[in-house]
Amino acid sequence: MALFSLIPDDPWKKHRAEGNTSFRIKVLQVFFILVFVVYSVQLFAMQILNGEEYRSRAQDIARRTTVLSSRRGEIYDRNFTTPLVLNNDSFAVSITPGEVPAGEIPGLIERLARILDLPREQIDRKIPASYYYLYQPIEVAANIPFDVIASIAENADSLPGVSWQVKSIRNYADIGSLAHVIGYVGDITRDELTVLYNQGYQQGDTIGKAGIEKQYDELLRGKEGWETRTVDARGRRITKDSVREPPEIGKNLVLTIDQSIQTLAEKALGKRVGAVVVMRPSNGEILAMVSYPWYDPNLFSRSTAGNEYAALINDSNNPLLNRAIQSSYPPASVFKIVMTTAILAEGSFSPAQLVDCEGELVYGNRVWRCHIRKPGHGKLNLHSAMAQSCDIYYWTVGRDYLGVERIVAYAGNYGFGQVTGIDLPGEIAGFIPTPQWKERRFHERWVGGDTMNMSIGQGYTLVTPIQMANMVSMVVNNGLVYQPHLLKEVRDPFSGEVVESFVPQLLHESDISDAVFAQVRRDMRGVISEGTALFPLNIRSVQIAGKTGTGEVGLENQWHSWFAAYAPYEAANPEEQVVVSIIVEAVNNWEWWATYASAIMFQGIFAHQSYEEAVQTLGFQYLMPAQGRRE
Repeated sequence: MALFSLIPDDPWKKHRAEGNTSFRIKVLQVFFILVFVVYSVQLFAMQILNGEEYRSRAQDIARRTTVLSSRRGEIYDRNFTTPLVLNNDSFAVSITPGEVPAGEIPGLIERLARILDLPREQIDRKIPASYYYLYQPIEVAANIPFDVIASIAENADSLPGVSWQVKSIRNYADIGSLAHVIGYVGDITRDELTVLYNQGYQQGDTIGKAGIEKQYDELLRGKEGWETRTVDARGRRITKDSVREPPEIGKNLVLTIDQSIQTLAEKALGKRVGAVVVMRPSNGEILAMVSYPWYDPNLFSRSTAGNEYAALINDSNNPLLNRAIQSSYPPASVFKIVMTTAILAEGSFSPAQLVDCEGELVYGNRVWRCHIRKPGHGKLNLHSAMAQSCDIYYWTVGRDYLGVERIVAYAGNYGFGQVTGIDLPGEIAGFIPTPQWKERRFHERWVGGDTMNMSIGQGYTLVTPIQMANMVSMVVNNGLVYQPHLLKEVRDPFSGEVVESFVPQLLHESDISDAVFAQVRRDMRGVISEGTALFPLNIRSVQIAGKTGTGEVGLENQWHSWFAAYAPYEAANPEEQVVVSIIVEAVNNWEWWATYASAIMFQGIFAHQSYEEAVQTLGFQYLMPAQGRRE
């Protein structure tokens, strides 16, 4: 140990250690210099080279963009005098979730729900947890009165992220039975937004949900504007300058509806479940469309209308259903117009040939009874069979001379089993059965009894009131059918000038001869002048041609009551002619009311009378129709 201690330190080792320390210091100096140079270059680039870009970003962060709601266009009847739908100014309340401190949104929603007197769940549905990061205002309630807005303003410190703005709401001015035609609006749903986002729709938009409001939403909604302003961290405006793009008001729509005829049809149908369509066959214009029961579309603008909406949904009479286009029924004896056309056009059975109606017909394992029991109608040709609505005549000819294939072909030629294309959403096509369909559906062969049922509009055949109107229009127009429509004109909201007019669209052109249609019209006139509708439709103001129908539903003393007709029977000017199609459902007390209601309507239309005046002219007996009377 001592020996080693006497050995002196290595001077080269000490020198090497000092050299390493000096090297490290120089490396660190170079590193700091490089960092300084990099930061200097970056600051120079940010402040000098890219300064404008970052200043713009800073302004973007401090700016708030507010959407300026557009006003929906108004809706008028055909005379463009009295609006059917207006806009009222109101308030809407929104929440910007990103402006609410973390974790405070549930408490904020609870406080706001109490002030708005709304269920908390209603706001929660509009602001799910996945939206909590958004800096976009989300509308949570509309049609809010001023006193509630004042209460929100008083509690602004405890309601961060809550804002309000003026927003117009729809005012359906006592439209009554036009509810199904006009429809209603509501907030866009997430599912709708997924489909319509690329068309310019956004969260919080108001969108048409039914009727004309939905069909022509693109025209009515206009275009939203926006305003951008500079604000501080609390959202307060810093400068007075702002960038503003004003909204565009939606276009005004003029419908084909004649308000006086609509009111007449509404009162003629009364509080009976059913539907009425009044149409001009020369161009397809819908002059009136009634479906009862109807609803008040204003309730969809009220934030507190949840119970009323639930009552509509649960009503067994389905007031939200437009029975004119969304409900189908057996056409009953009105289908004999199709049968008469087929008999005349095919020539397989002479219209002069007689069929003996004894009131009953034995076929298969059952007795088929005409609506006139023994001794029946007696011997009838086609004209008399149509006038008296003899079932045995049409059973016989339909089964033995026409056959199901021809009947199906002529029904399709009249447009049954197909939508008419009316400019309303939700139209159904009805149904025309075929032997192939029956085999697939029931695994049963089509038999003669099925053809007999179909020949008088019973069995599986289903049609809508609008299809019935089209059928009569085809007879009136010698085979031409124009697409039914409700839009007449599009007008500028400021000047009122016509921007676009609806041009009648030819829906179908039949190859059946004019002579056949002329005879069908004469046979339809016979129904009124000498047949089943002689008593109720003996009107002096105008000559009518049409067909009655009583649709069986399998219940005693309960039938659907049909009537489809047009007037004047002969007119020098086709534009004067009007088609009426009416169905009164079997849920009502049986009173054969469709025919009586039509009498009142034709009297009112052509004598220019109100419902009350028409009833007085025709006599009190039309308000109290004979009970139990059938075809």
